[in-house]
Amino acid sequence: MIRTVIAITCLGLIVSLTGCDEQPRNNPYPRQDELANIYYSAFSESPKTLDPARSYSADEVVFTGQIYEPPLQYHFLKRPYTLEPLTATALPTVTLLDKQGNVLDDNAADDKVAYSRYRIHIKPGIRYQPHPAFAKDAEGQYRYHDLSQQALHHFSQLEDFTETGSRELVADDYIYEIKRLAHPRAQSPILGLMEQYIDGMDEYAETLQIAFDEVIKQQGNHGYLDLRKYPLKGVTKIDDYTYDVVLKGKYPQFKYWLAMPFFAPMPWEADAFYSQAGMAKKNIGFNWSPIGTGPYMLTENNPNRQMVLSRNPNYHGDVYPSEGEAGDGAAGLLADAGQELPFIDKFVFSLERESIPRWNKFLQGYYDASGIASDNFDEAVTISAAGEAGLTKSLQKKGVHLRTEASPSIFYIGFNMLDPVIGGYSDKQRKLRQAIAIAVNMEEFVSIFLNGRGIPANGPIPPGIEGHVDGEAGINSYVYEWKGGHSQRHSLDKAKQLLREAGYPGGVNANTGEPLVLSFDTVTGGSDDAARFDWLRKQFEKLGIQLHVRATQYNRFQEKMRTGNAQLFFWGWNADYPDPENFLFLLYGPHGKVNYQGENASNYASPEFDKLFEQMKNMPEGQARDQVIARMVEIVRRDSPWIWGFFPKSFALTQAWVTPRKLNAMANNSMKYIKLDPRIRDERHKAWNKPLYWPLLLIVLGLLVVLIPVIWAYHVKVRKAAKRV
Repeated sequence: MIRTVIAITCLGLIVSLTGCDEQPRNNPYPRQDELANIYYSAFSESPKTLDPARSYSADEVVFTGQIYEPPLQYHFLKRPYTLEPLTATALPTVTLLDKQGNVLDDNAADDKVAYSRYRIHIKPGIRYQPHPAFAKDAEGQYRYHDLSQQALHHFSQLEDFTETGSRELVADDYIYEIKRLAHPRAQSPILGLMEQYIDGMDEYAETLQIAFDEVIKQQGNHGYLDLRKYPLKGVTKIDDYTYDVVLKGKYPQFKYWLAMPFFAPMPWEADAFYSQAGMAKKNIGFNWSPIGTGPYMLTENNPNRQMVLSRNPNYHGDVYPSEGEAGDGAAGLLADAGQELPFIDKFVFSLERESIPRWNKFLQGYYDASGIASDNFDEAVTISAAGEAGLTKSLQKKGVHLRTEASPSIFYIGFNMLDPVIGGYSDKQRKLRQAIAIAVNMEEFVSIFLNGRGIPANGPIPPGIEGHVDGEAGINSYVYEWKGGHSQRHSLDKAKQLLREAGYPGGVNANTGEPLVLSFDTVTGGSDDAARFDWLRKQFEKLGIQLHVRATQYNRFQEKMRTGNAQLFFWGWNADYPDPENFLFLLYGPHGKVNYQGENASNYASPEFDKLFEQMKNMPEGQARDQVIARMVEIVRRDSPWIWGFFPKSFALTQAWVTPRKLNAMANNSMKYIKLDPRIRDERHKAWNKPLYWPLLLIVLGLLVVLIPVIWAYHVKVRKAAKRV
């Protein structure tokens, strides 16, 4: 009997091992997709809305940027960031007009310009993705536009509408979406700004509100307001492929808005389809069911589990760029020049709220890309003595690519220029701020608290933005000097000298003998705050200055900023568009937070700077504008309303089978440029996730060790009983 048990156990082990192959047992994806041209990634926060009139966050543009196509896009490789046509045939032509509508010269004085007319031509032949809003019956009537409540009962999600259709993109669709920015239901976050610039937009919003109130009375909360019936003065159709947008005065930065989903096309058919009673209750609408002409369409939308972008079969096509920055060719970034886009068939995004499982799946090869959380930084990246980032040996062996790029953002410590001690514009007050700016070592801060993921700032304009200057010509001479081919922070002795000249030798007021005590206001944060605050205090202690940190709740902090009850504070800004105006306006006097509720948190006000800002913001790109920007930057460096802080640096990891690409912080539609080799991925999956059979063998042997004595004892007992009989 013991031999029989052993034989059966061994036979079962042999059968189980024979049935095993080398396929990974932990692969979370279907086996039939092993060699499919699919890109796997993760998201940690569910999008709130995918409506292009409302969506304004980074986690949403991952999806909206691939589906919706505004007329312009950013060149994928060129820096500074450069606009180019997307659905448009060319960049818009801009015509300046006086109050009577007469054409003015391009160099006309600002006070002569009443309007700026942007004329946009779009390419013919572009078609929308398949969508039930376009479906028609045999008589040419829209199949799903007038559904009864009984008929709608049979549809619970967009995929249940089996019939789809499409049509050509026309100028009216761009006009319709601009009108939607004023729709009361859309509640667009940019309506207030556009009311300032698009001619007639403010009156149009009032008109739509009245009309919408009437629609609600007649049709209920989700009635259809047909925007085609309500003309917008500043937006007009010229022909099927041409439309005008007329702005009040000059606003050169408007061209950047034409690269955002806010100004993507929207067919009226979609609005009519989604506005039917009962659709909203089923979550069928603009928030969750986007409709566009882009390279991808949303084919699975389960924000609590998985979201899938699939290739749009009606995509008009595009090609990979054939030119870029100097060095892009040598870096292999032009190897795919001229090839048809997009490269990937499908993007699968899985919800992964925690960083550790997300990181582990990347190491196993089940995610094709990954960011780097603080907890994983040392496992992924090494920083050389020169401050250069590189991959750890373990990731190098896996063939992982590291991509870095300075983000179009800035974080800084601001001085409240209204404060009688730290603010003001006298030489002594400037020198006090300059001394502090030297003493607060931002290189050290970036190294300790950001793992090197930042570039100490020499001014308000980040890399990649017009007006940013690298090298010796770009250093802030009030904080740095150029030595040995690189910038070097002025010595602490220099800072102490400036402090003496400011009237605070050794951090003591020379007139009163009182120690200089300053307050730093900030928002209560996480567990790392104590270390950061301690570090900051020590920076001021180097000058003998006492720093009192006042951490408060966000609402209380905001109130202090609005009323000017803060001396120093930590602040930041992310670019809306890549123009220096979007950063220099943070120091424009009429945008002061206390007096004007603007974004100038330091309440800095320099008549010379303000005059140059008003001149610069409407100037065309070029040498003349660069000279004005350089003068503005020099003024704020001298006045030092900020400790210039740092430009954050983005770090991204991609697997060996993903073709290395340059990061582009401004391009919303960069996924069409991604390319991968599924065969290499499949090979690495098998190599990195080999099934381990020895634990099974140990289990079987363990069972034998336990069972054999039991069976033997039972066998002996049976034999003894038989003998007694």
